[in-house]
Amino acid sequence: MSQQPNSEKQSKQAGQPTTPHGGHGPAQEERPPISGGKALVLLLVVVVVAVILAVTGIVPRLRARTTLQQQTDALSAPDVLVQKPTQGQPTQELILPGTTQAYTDSPIYARTNGYLKKWYFDIGAHVKQGQLLAVIESPEVDQQLAQAKQDLATAQANASYAQTQAARYQGLLKDNAVAQQDTDNFTTQANSTTTQVKSAEANVARVEQLVGFENIYAPFDGIITARNVDTGTLINSGAGNANSGELFHLVAQNTLRIYVNVPQTYAYSTVPGVAAQLTLTEKQGSTFEGKIVRTAKAIDPTSRTLLVEVDVDNRKGELYPGAYMQVHFKLNNAHPSTIIPVSTLMFRSEGLRVAVVNNNIAKLVPINIGRDDGRSVEVSSGLQDSDEVIQNPPDSLIDGEQVHIVQPRKAGEAQQPGGGK
Repeated sequence: MSQQPNSEKQSKQAGQPTTPHGGHGPAQEERPPISGGKALVLLLVVVVVAVILAVTGIVPRLRARTTLQQQTDALSAPDVLVQKPTQGQPTQELILPGTTQAYTDSPIYARTNGYLKKWYFDIGAHVKQGQLLAVIESPEVDQQLAQAKQDLATAQANASYAQTQAARYQGLLKDNAVAQQDTDNFTTQANSTTTQVKSAEANVARVEQLVGFENIYAPFDGIITARNVDTGTLINSGAGNANSGELFHLVAQNTLRIYVNVPQTYAYSTVPGVAAQLTLTEKQGSTFEGKIVRTAKAIDPTSRTLLVEVDVDNRKGELYPGAYMQVHFKLNNAHPSTIIPVSTLMFRSEGLRVAVVNNNIAKLVPINIGRDDGRSVEVSSGLQDSDEVIQNPPDSLIDGEQVHIVQPRKAGEAQQPGGGK
């Protein structure tokens, strides 16, 4: 017991540290304290290393996620075919229906009453102006003419007697053999009978005109297209009489008129002088040349069309009046139009649209259309010639949707899986 303090002294002298509570521990060296600048540098190094480790781990993940999203979007984007609008031709052909009409078309009525005595021409006959077509027998008119002539003879006799008496009294008046009043009476009577003669002459001329109406003459060169009477038919004069009827129908068809209703869109291009070609279904391969001679110069507010008259030479008689024909106009385009197929149109509640692709993004563009021939439409506004328009766009396509443009497959080329090229 008495040796323990001595041993502690020996250990202290040997330079060995003592543990707390007086025990002996391992030997440790005392370190100097770390300065503040070195600690900051060490902290920065740790942060930089952490950032580098984070970046090298996160960036590839972000890139992979972006690539995956792009691939997913590309796979979900609908495949579409696109085409650019085509430019319209400097001239365009306008085809419209028309009906041929004779240049002069006239029904022929009687101007006097009676019975048809004889007719000289039937349907299809070519007649000249002034040729006798038929004769009407009218006994009443003939009797009126005979009576008018007798009345004229009586008036002339009375006038001659009155003039003789007036001349006699005027001679006697010079010798004061008769009174002035008697002379004046006979002179007045002579003048009155002269007026009666003129009236009787006018009546004779009138009845002679009626007698002349018994002969029916052709008013112009043409063809008889209808004969509605026969020998013995009762004839009533005048076109306004309900019991009267047309005797003949005469047409002049050396030149034919074709009236065409041109839509308002082309009204200002169809002017007099524009050439027209006429085709007839029954004469395949044959065309007939004509031209616009006049227009109505007014748009029909009901049909929004312009009435146009086309004349065609028909001296050979190849065309018949009343025939249905197709009239072909070649019209100049002052501003060639933009043409797209009808398969590109989208009919939406907000109006007519087409889908245009820009950087694989579909944009629904409103357009205004003009001519529509059933296969293509003329776009008057809304499209540029450089636009890529989607063909047969899906009904579900929305504005701003991503699409995948594919090339049209060639004949016999099989489509790859997934709709790709």
